[in-house]
Amino acid sequence: MTKSKTDIKKNNFFEKFANAATKFTGSSVAFIAATAIVIIWAVTGPVFKYSETWQLVINTGTTIITFLMVFLIQKAQNKDGKAIQLKLNELIAAQQGASNRMVDIEDLSEKELDQLHKFYVTIATLAKKEADIHCSHSIDVAKELNEEKIKTNKHFKHQK
Repeated sequence: MTKSKTDIKKNNFFEKFANAATKFTGSSVAFIAATAIVIIWAVTGPVFKYSETWQLVINTGTTIITFLMVFLIQKAQNKDGKAIQLKLNELIAAQQGASNRMVDIEDLSEKELDQLHKFYVTIATLAKKEADIHCSHSIDVAKELNEEKIKTNKHFKHQK
């Protein structure tokens, strides 16, 4: 199913609007503006004799803004999460010794993720038993792995 040009334009508009709104609402200017609104509302309390309408104004305003911000924040988090997952997938795919089974593991069930977690906890436990921290994290081993990667991967140019 292909998207029409109208759908793409609407999506681009929403994407641009959401990005701009996210950037603005996370700014100092937005915080200062929100603080100023609350201060102005509080100062006008005596003028309106702290009436129910006066209270309703701030309650309604903050409820509407909170409702809309929930969706905006969720969209931003979804986008950031997807970008981070793609970056991690690229690192896994590029690492010669890494298991490609780890790519897209966010789609696994909770039970499957727990099983993988136990596996890595076991590896961490074994690593803690080493007396010398350099045993499992040495610069020499890192250099050897890098040299091996350069030799076996045609995309890397050997530099001396």
